[in-house]
Amino acid sequence: MSARRPPLLGPRTFLRLLLAALLLLVLAACGRDGPDTDRLTFQAFGTLVDLTLYPAGAHDLALIQSELSAELDTMHRSWHAWEPGPLTETNELLALGEMFSAPASVLSLIERAQEMERRSGGLFNPALGSLVAAWGFHEHEPAGPPPSADELAALLADPPRMADIELDGMHLRGRHPRLQLDFGGLAKGLAVERSLDLLSELGVEYAIVNAGGDLMTLGQRPDRLWRIGLRDPRGAGVLASIGLGAGEALFSSGDYERGYEWEGKRIHHVIDPRSGTPSQGIASATVLHIDPTLADAAATTLMIAGPEQWPAYAQQLGIDHALVVLEGGSVELTPAMQARVEFRRNVEYRLREPVADTDVEPAS
Repeated sequence: MSARRPPLLGPRTFLRLLLAALLLLVLAACGRDGPDTDRLTFQAFGTLVDLTLYPAGAHDLALIQSELSAELDTMHRSWHAWEPGPLTETNELLALGEMFSAPASVLSLIERAQEMERRSGGLFNPALGSLVAAWGFHEHEPAGPPPSADELAALLADPPRMADIELDGMHLRGRHPRLQLDFGGLAKGLAVERSLDLLSELGVEYAIVNAGGDLMTLGQRPDRLWRIGLRDPRGAGVLASIGLGAGEALFSSGDYERGYEWEGKRIHHVIDPRSGTPSQGIASATVLHIDPTLADAAATTLMIAGPEQWPAYAQQLGIDHALVVLEGGSVELTPAMQARVEFRRNVEYRLREPVADTDVEPAS
């Protein structure tokens, strides 16, 4: 049986991801007389991937696109939360409560997800796939309806956690009948990291892999930093720019990404495991770190944490560089991030130190 390719992006999703890629394109082009990079843009991993390679004319672009697209497609099939593949098979076996041999492609994600759940005190919980599905986000173009109050109450009664997975070498056992894995807040970070490893194997020294607006650099080009745009979650343009050096990842989570309108209200895909509803108070959270998987999970965690507690969760996760845009449009950021960004419009911002909070469960 031939491998299934990921479905084509819907028109709304394609336009949203194209905008994220174009923000990178525009800023990277600023300040030079002519093009000194090559670019490839293609659909893979269920998103739009924009690849920037330096210097121009030094690479086999057809080979790079072919190899990278194939690698991303393999990861997409392996980690998809609702289409048939290794992850859906894993979810079926976890529900049986018996020990089984774990697919190698899924094992690394489970290990990182358990780590992120521990470090976030349970605020980041990829075991709640059934809750994500109940909100209609196990569809390529989500449209609702939202779950009823009774459905939510049932889903939140004794919810599963990543800690309910027993891990013994290459073997797994599920210890909760409603455990369903969904790595939507984690997989892209690992995919970007592996993409850079592949580019390095293909002889690339300097590059950016941008997967739907989440990105990481390979090497630091000799003439200047990579210049990246941060999307304004409440506008159509760039909120700020930031210079990235070698091996730095920039990941964002926002209420503008996947979502739908229901009875005049925007329903977005970042679900707070405490309430079972879409997170409130923060429109977007952006994290800069050298570990792209941590950056991916941390951006989601900070958005869920909300305006009061996001600095405490940043501290728990070891995040020094973070920026959040509140629902009203004001900006809060850490001092380390403030030293790195250049705002592109007049912005009211407040500095927040990542500090411990006694009301937040300490990381283990």
